[in-house]
Amino acid sequence: MEDVKLVFTGSAIEASFIAEILEENGIPFILRDTLDESIIAGWASGSPEDSGLIYVENNDFAKADEVIKVYLSTR
Repeated sequence: MEDVKLVFTGSAIEASFIAEILEENGIPFILRDTLDESIIAGWASGSPEDSGLIYVENNDFAKADEVIKVYLSTR
């Protein structure tokens, strides 16, 4: 994962909202739900407050970061 950067960590629900905003702005992303992933694997690890992770490519990081900051400032 050298070509991607973590741009957001929060609840899976909020990560889903942000993923939609990134998609609307043409920014490709990877959305992970680590809590859900661990439950599927047979154990529960982490907490709902920080299980949503969004990664973007390095060259999209600045744009994605700005879009997310705007979203977070208006909620």
